[in-house]
Amino acid sequence: MAEGCLVVAICQYGGEFTSGPNGNLIYKGGEAHAVDVTREMSLENFKDEVSKVFHVDVTDVSLKYFLPNNNRTLITISCDRDLQRMVDFTASSAQVDVFLISRVENRSIVTHTGASTARGDKRKRLTSKNKSSKNNKKTPSATGTAVQANANNVKQPRQVVTENDDNRAFQLEFGSDIAFAATSGAGSTAPDILNQQKLALVDNTPREPVGLFDDAVNPYVGSEITTEPTQGLNNPIVFWDDIIKGVGQEFDNVKDFRAQLCKYAIGKGFVYRFIKNETTRVTVKCVGEGCTWRLHASESSRNKKFVIKKMTDEHTCGGGSGEGQRRATRQWLTTVIKEKLHENPLFKPKDIVKEIYEEYGVTLTYSQVWRGREVAQKELYHAIRETYSHLPWYCERLLETNPGSIALLSPMVDTKFRRFFVAFHASLHGFTNGCRPLIFLDKVPLKATNEYKLLVAAGVDADDGVFPVAFNVVEDENYESWVWFLMQLRFALQNHSYPYHAMTFLSSGQKGLDAAVPQVFEESHHAFCLHHIMEEFKGELRKGPWSQQIRDGMVEDFTRAAQACSIEDFNASIESIRNISTEAADWIIASKPEHWSDAIFRGCRYDHFSSNIVDAFNNWIPTKKEGSIVLMIDSLRMKIMEVIEARRESCKSWSGPLTPSMEFKAQDEMSKAGKLTVLCSSETVFEVRGSAIYVVNLANWECTCRRWQLSGLPCMHAVAVFNRIGRSFYDYCSKLFRIESYDLTYSGTIFPIPDMDTIDFSAGANLIPPPKPRTSDKPRRKRFNPNKITTVIRLCSRCKQAGHNKATCEAIL
Repeated sequence: MAEGCLVVAICQYGGEFTSGPNGNLIYKGGEAHAVDVTREMSLENFKDEVSKVFHVDVTDVSLKYFLPNNNRTLITISCDRDLQRMVDFTASSAQVDVFLISRVENRSIVTHTGASTARGDKRKRLTSKNKSSKNNKKTPSATGTAVQANANNVKQPRQVVTENDDNRAFQLEFGSDIAFAATSGAGSTAPDILNQQKLALVDNTPREPVGLFDDAVNPYVGSEITTEPTQGLNNPIVFWDDIIKGVGQEFDNVKDFRAQLCKYAIGKGFVYRFIKNETTRVTVKCVGEGCTWRLHASESSRNKKFVIKKMTDEHTCGGGSGEGQRRATRQWLTTVIKEKLHENPLFKPKDIVKEIYEEYGVTLTYSQVWRGREVAQKELYHAIRETYSHLPWYCERLLETNPGSIALLSPMVDTKFRRFFVAFHASLHGFTNGCRPLIFLDKVPLKATNEYKLLVAAGVDADDGVFPVAFNVVEDENYESWVWFLMQLRFALQNHSYPYHAMTFLSSGQKGLDAAVPQVFEESHHAFCLHHIMEEFKGELRKGPWSQQIRDGMVEDFTRAAQACSIEDFNASIESIRNISTEAADWIIASKPEHWSDAIFRGCRYDHFSSNIVDAFNNWIPTKKEGSIVLMIDSLRMKIMEVIEARRESCKSWSGPLTPSMEFKAQDEMSKAGKLTVLCSSETVFEVRGSAIYVVNLANWECTCRRWQLSGLPCMHAVAVFNRIGRSFYDYCSKLFRIESYDLTYSGTIFPIPDMDTIDFSAGANLIPPPKPRTSDKPRRKRFNPNKITTVIRLCSRCKQAGHNKATCEAIL
């Protein structure tokens, strides 16, 4: 089709279809507008034009049209390619009728990930009775242990066949024993590697486009709906009914949100459909007629995480009790099958079908499980290949080019887990020599994969800039993975003779962190992120009857309680909240204020209340490199190398003893000290009068307001004393705020790895596992029986004799 072809789309809206005498569909009523459509126009731009001419929101409207000379079948426009096809098909007539049909009445039911099932005309895979009964028969093969969905319950790795200390043989389901040379390693699942094409359904029933095996928009349409799966402590779904907690809950990305939503629906026993299903926003509702359950989540502009914004957690259809309908998605099924293959690599599809029904209440066909098993095998093969080939090579090259660095691959040999710890020598040297004894712990959200998690430990330099210390790739974020990460971090700090006993850690306190930090760093202080607690508090306030103004006032009191330097100020803020709501004040007291309020917290966090400082790492890793652990870690290496060099150059132009950000804070304290009165008690003790009376002790670098001790910079009361006795403010500033410390932080160098481009680390994701050779006890199938007796004698049509045909006949006639 020539580029630039123009077709006039006659868009019609507000009418209804009626059946004609010949079975044709006739559209009556409504209004019509003409819109020009070119082959280069995107579907989004076309919807914008339609929305402007009709002055309606086309978000919940389906666009359909007829093919030339066919008024019986409506074709759906769901993507840019469908719009191009419409222009191509109707180019000869130069015009086409496009109908805007409301999805509320005419769209098909989209369950879980968006596949279509028309009301009253549900598409099912046809199965014979014999096949159904065959699938229900019990098989003698071993079955895997039920997967526990509790995030804090991590199983110990299962030992596999070991040849010797340096070469381990792994029995793969899809091939023979494959030996990988590695001194240490562990395995996990690789990211999703199938890019399936979308398949549009064209039939007499209006349906939304259904993709083939697509994890974003398609469930297993052919799966049957069952009720009441087996319940018990070994059943994973008993832990899934509280995965979705409510407004404010964060997810790494939209894929993570969809996966958790699928588990939640299976655990609760209901089916949902998508109202909006995009990469930046998702809206779902229960398919029950008139049901009020609805959920909306979107990407946060602050930290790029996926956050639940609105949720109506009440089913009026009778669902949500754990006894309703259940549907499976491809992504969910692949994850479950991989768990079962870890338990028993020789699991057969028919056995998996049976176990999924018994454990989750979802009935799948043999072909669906077989396809999911193929994907799981491919991902496991890529994980093993990367763990025992690429990662050991990268560790070796990293240690060769950057002496003093630490690159540790987990020694667990089970392919289900793999943990990779990396701490560059330049990062460890910079932290131990120039940064404050404060470490932020958090998880870096990955946008393209949920197969593994990236944990990070970061410090703060003298200019309040984030400074990466160590990274860790783990199978999941839980207590065990955090303990392993912190153990390696403590070992790295010990090698640099760092006094880690007096350190302060700042984290969310969730996913096992509240127990992991004191377990590894016994004498350290652990502060909780104020942002996470504040979001939980706001969520509790939304449940109450207060107005927005009253809620904002209580949030401000909560913030003052967190920043209060004395017990009196803390109690005053809490009492202000208690005057409005006793329940809200009790909730704050129960949230462990000793971990987030300066008045009670015994550590020093230098005016840092939130762990969101690590959000700076969100854009450090390109999305296309998240599929390989090696490429992801090497992207971090290159980014840290650039940051160190850039900051080292920028500080050369600084002047003065303090860094720019610390100098700004110092000037702010100096400006407040002009109206204070100072009374001398001794050479080192002074009384400062203003709105209250405070005592400054220069010998101990202390003030009774506690601002000096908490921030590390002299407070305004100390500044008033300096002005009185003629001493310099900078003589009483911590060395951690000086330019010399900043220079030490970025004095190290991260060296490049020159031969990184010699290996294609991402190629393994698309490799097909090697076929399993036939064993000696199973002979090759003979397609032709050599003992078969020929019963038909073929004669030559020329001489009527047997043994040859007319083309080879040599008879003389």
